[in-house]
Amino acid sequence: MTFILSGAAVSQTVTPTPLPDPYWVAFSSDAAKLIGLTTSPNQWPTDSAWLQVLAGNGLLVEGANFSNPIATAYSGHQFGMWAGQLGDGRAILLGDIQGQEIQLKGAGKTPYSRMGDGRAVLRSSIREYLCSEAMHALGIPTTRALAVVGSKQKVIRETVETAAVCTRLAPSFLRVGHFEHFASLQMHAELQMLADDLIGNFYPTCGDSTAPYLELFKAISARTAHLAAQWQAVGFCHGVLNTDNTSLLGLTMDYGPYGFLDQFQINHICNHSDSGGRYSYQRQPQILHWNMACLASAMLPLIEQELKQANVSMSENDLSNTAQTALRSAIALYPEIYQTAWEAHFRAKLGLLESQSDDVTLIESLLQLMHHNQIDFTTFFRHLANLSTLPSSNQNKVLRDQFLNRDGFDAWLLRYRTRLQQEHSNDQARKQRMNLVNPKFILRNHLAQAAIEAAQADDFSELSRLATILCNPFDEQLEYDAYAQPPPPELNSIEVSCSS
Repeated sequence: MTFILSGAAVSQTVTPTPLPDPYWVAFSSDAAKLIGLTTSPNQWPTDSAWLQVLAGNGLLVEGANFSNPIATAYSGHQFGMWAGQLGDGRAILLGDIQGQEIQLKGAGKTPYSRMGDGRAVLRSSIREYLCSEAMHALGIPTTRALAVVGSKQKVIRETVETAAVCTRLAPSFLRVGHFEHFASLQMHAELQMLADDLIGNFYPTCGDSTAPYLELFKAISARTAHLAAQWQAVGFCHGVLNTDNTSLLGLTMDYGPYGFLDQFQINHICNHSDSGGRYSYQRQPQILHWNMACLASAMLPLIEQELKQANVSMSENDLSNTAQTALRSAIALYPEIYQTAWEAHFRAKLGLLESQSDDVTLIESLLQLMHHNQIDFTTFFRHLANLSTLPSSNQNKVLRDQFLNRDGFDAWLLRYRTRLQQEHSNDQARKQRMNLVNPKFILRNHLAQAAIEAAQADDFSELSRLATILCNPFDEQLEYDAYAQPPPPELNSIEVSCSS
């Protein structure tokens, strides 16, 4: 378990609140491998002690002793405003196995619950479970979901729902808010211990630098920029990109009001609590850049310390100015890294092999057409792989008929086909490449909702089926074609909120 310090300002020991009459809802045999737990596909452990532990009802199971569960304190910016101390309000860290921290989400109150009940509901737990494992299958860095355990205990949200606990795995759940917490309290010793822990466990090459803390910031920022590009490429919207929801390892974490794009809208807002659109699809890269600026501010004392050790004669004022200049230069690398990664992902989505100067124009003109014509993001790119470089192909007609502005699409298609011909693109080889990066199946809101409603009626078969499909998002899985289709019009406006 990384970075466990004593003292109420850092973390507190907390015992999970027992969940009455728990039962299995879902279990990921693939995620279980991370902790050396072997089960058959879609089957939970045969040792019933695991059910009790993952419900928060026990701390002992064969091969693990979770006798010191904790909740950690952190602070952060929420919707752009400083929120002060926050912390694990309904997440309890049991311990770690084989380098994976095991965290129960919804296992009861902690010292940081802030008037909350510490519980999670079945609906939100299923959504986190499905999306965590779906994102992993898409190749996007993420926390994992080991299991969901349910109970008939009543929990009040917008309506009365039933309780559940989602078990999450990650090498570390440390987030930008941890740095902000120590910096805001001027706990510089803890700030340094946190940085040293990250370097020692996750960023070892930074330790070889003469300025390890500055290099650590650059490395975190680079991972975050790459993550943002991956989200944009699959049409994923996080929904609440507060600094306390931003991983220091570049992982997707804290799945709440997330959503994948159906009809492509560049300004799509997946969280109906986000009335100003701060966390809309188009703003995600910039918001994560802003979060990196918050991280830089929190790490400023460490950079000043580095400079002081290397330049003992420098005045305090010069130290501060030099440190700020170094961090500003480091922050400026983020958009460059993001742009390069974004172009590479969308170039791959188009099946292009070479980088050319007009790539951005080609990509952005397509996205503008998709926006104005409300084209389904996932199915369009999947079908684009079937495009023939022969102008008369019926496959091209299938694509063309999706657009109201067919003249506009024809003009784009002519440019795209010309580009493919310049690369001497082989249609079959291009299709194979594109199908490796353009998923056929994503976790659409209406699919998640159907699985949730069935589970609320104690039928977990749809949840199991959907999880299996999403674990193979690039495969054809012809028997599940219906799961690849856009939602019907009446289900196209499902909304989620921060309680989701």
